[in-house]
Amino acid sequence: MVAAYFQSVWEILLELAPWLLLGAAAAGALHVLLPADFVQRHLRGRRGVAKSVLLGVPLPLCSCGVIPVGLGMKQAGASDGAAVGFLIATPQTGVDSVLVTSSFLGWPFAIFKVFAALATGLVGGWLADAGEESSAGSGLSSLPVVDPHATPAPSTRNRSWRAFADHALMILESIWKWLVFGVLASAAITTLLPETALAGLGRYGGLPAMLAALAVSLPLYVCATASVPMAAALVAAGLPTGAALVFLMAGPATNVATIGAVAKTLGRRALTVYLATIIVGSVAFGLLFNWLLTGVGEQSLLHEHGHPWWAVASAVALLALTAYFALQEARRRLAGPRAAAAGECRSCTDDAPASSADGGASDADAIQVAIDGMHCQSCVNRVTDALQAEPGVAAVSVSLDPQHATVRGNVSHQRVREIIESTGFAAK
Repeated sequence: MVAAYFQSVWEILLELAPWLLLGAAAAGALHVLLPADFVQRHLRGRRGVAKSVLLGVPLPLCSCGVIPVGLGMKQAGASDGAAVGFLIATPQTGVDSVLVTSSFLGWPFAIFKVFAALATGLVGGWLADAGEESSAGSGLSSLPVVDPHATPAPSTRNRSWRAFADHALMILESIWKWLVFGVLASAAITTLLPETALAGLGRYGGLPAMLAALAVSLPLYVCATASVPMAAALVAAGLPTGAALVFLMAGPATNVATIGAVAKTLGRRALTVYLATIIVGSVAFGLLFNWLLTGVGEQSLLHEHGHPWWAVASAVALLALTAYFALQEARRRLAGPRAAAAGECRSCTDDAPASSADGGASDADAIQVAIDGMHCQSCVNRVTDALQAEPGVAAVSVSLDPQHATVRGNVSHQRVREIIESTGFAAK
């Protein structure tokens, strides 16, 4: 049984790794090729709903990263509809998710999933715009809103190969924990669950299974890419494919944290539209999928034929990257308390604050720098690691909402900006 389980893990990695790495590379290319302010410049007003959905579908952002982007859009003058459409459509897809889904469940399933994300994003955005509340009624009343007709300030973006690789790795780092969970869970399902255990759920057209998938996926965080192997294993065990579609639509699009953030930033009415669109839309498209494409995606999760060398190489590379991310996470957890203790000790014992090299912030003063471009916790970790590695830095705090860094130690404000920009983000 143990040998069969680890064999299933390896087979899943062989199916998953090539497309996941290819998707991360595509995400890195989009990052360096598009202007830094491209998204916000094109997502303003009610007409921005369609643009926000079309631009959001290929972006590899899960629900952890889509909230700060949606908040930034609202601050830049976008309508509630543009923000809601982006929040609904973007987490469901992404170039990496589409490629992985096609590998496990076939291209018809992957294409249908993209169409469902587009449709639900458009409907949700248009419904939100139909009765958009004033800024005083939303959670953004205290935030500055940019004039939609104002010319955006020029921005620069690092277009080097290093920036491309850093962003691709950041995408993988942001989902590695859920990727591990998804692979291990799908292997367990494949190994332990009898092939006919879930077949009875489809006797009523799959609706009970869809409602069960909806109830489980709504409050939980489910990554669009990492959850695909688990969904495929459930389908192979007898779960109707329409229910798997509900799981892959509703899971990535929302969770408890996202629900709270939407309520705070866009208001209760937008939250109602957001949740209603996801609930009704996912079940409706699940039923439509079962009616139009019966049997599609029900092929066996694991293939019996041999795998090419590039699949094996990709699986080995993904395992190595996962081990590296786990090691970095362990180092951060150990360094965090030590850095905080060092900062506290230093501020208490120094008789006179030391000045920075250029006469900037002293050891006792906190240097605060606004950051642009961070989308998820992986971005925060990247900036934090770079700042903590600088000699003279005693303590670092980087937040995602709002995006800024607070640094204490014998370091200049200019040097803090340089370090942040070296990680691929803009220091404002």
